[in-house]
Amino acid sequence: MLTLEKVRLAESMLQGVARKTDMIQTSGLAPGCELWLKTENLQRTGSFKLRGAYFKMSQCSPEERKRGVVACSAGNHAQGVAFAAKQFGMKSTIFLPSSAPISKIEATRQYGTQIRLVDGAYDDAYAEAIAFNKETGAVFLHPFDDEDVIAGQATVGLETLMQLPSVEAIVVPVGGGGLLSGIGFAVKTLRPACKVYGVQASGADGMYRSFRSRNHCVTDAACTFADGIAVKAPGDLTYDMCSAYADDIVTVSEDEIAAAILALMERQKLVAEGAGAVSVAAVMFNKLPLEGVRTCAIVSGGNIDVNILSRVINRGLLTSGRLTNLSIELVDKPGQLKAVSALIADEGANVIRVHYTPGGENMDINGCYLNISMETRNHEHLERIKKVLRSNGFKLCD
Repeated sequence: MLTLEKVRLAESMLQGVARKTDMIQTSGLAPGCELWLKTENLQRTGSFKLRGAYFKMSQCSPEERKRGVVACSAGNHAQGVAFAAKQFGMKSTIFLPSSAPISKIEATRQYGTQIRLVDGAYDDAYAEAIAFNKETGAVFLHPFDDEDVIAGQATVGLETLMQLPSVEAIVVPVGGGGLLSGIGFAVKTLRPACKVYGVQASGADGMYRSFRSRNHCVTDAACTFADGIAVKAPGDLTYDMCSAYADDIVTVSEDEIAAAILALMERQKLVAEGAGAVSVAAVMFNKLPLEGVRTCAIVSGGNIDVNILSRVINRGLLTSGRLTNLSIELVDKPGQLKAVSALIADEGANVIRVHYTPGGENMDINGCYLNISMETRNHEHLERIKKVLRSNGFKLCD
């Protein structure tokens, strides 16, 4: 059984290794509540995973250290393990799903670990790592379903209570459940009245289904760009602990995650990966009863591939009503484009792309489609522009 003494031991072992990441108050990110961010995206190696990996290795015997460690990961745990192994002078072999972002793979490689890429998702890499463990005797360092790993992650909860003593709710990203288990245990042990919520991506919702059904569930797939939490099944230990300590677990969509990443960049100047932003997405899109509640969202990681980031920003702009595409059916005659552009400009929007398409067989012989991409302030601004265009006789294609 995990004890508070073990969590305190992990805290002491991590002194000088893991950063005590900043607690930042937001402004305008979630108007309904007082939202603070625990910035584990600024942790060494770019995520909280360093904490659990380092503490686990600190508990290895001299004989175990000689055998080295093996791990599986979508990227963040890999970097934590590789970093910690280098500190302890241990050989490390890490199995990663081939779908892991190139940036995470290369960042892991820089710590001197041996990398093995496996086709499929995290669970497929897990099977290969277990086989390697049995074949070589290397210590298997589980990314979440391990008491020492959970104790290390629980130090995030201790820091949160220390930095924000009046916190009333903590919102935690969930993949396999190690972070939620650790934070839930620490917070509920020291501050039972504080709410602890978990958040998963809707395309990788094994813990959500397990929590709601009170039955350990395994999903057929884990489909989300939030690769750090793309796990098909929660662990046995983490399922039990999340069931015991979490007040609720909810899910967020890919669009909501993208919008949260964009909001963190624009308003807080923080870069978060998808897994790190799900907690903020849950608050922004009112997935939890947090109105008037002093809330801390754990931004668990910031290791996002720049190629994915550009797509995520674009998706976030679309979701928040900042970028939109309009299709207008009209008669092809001089002055039409000028009239449409003038109405849009008068409403303060910016046209960035125009595409003309001749009409189809069911349209007037002079009919055409005008496809316009434009920058707007929000959804309300977009609706006002649509209303103005319709009132001036233009037919919008919904």
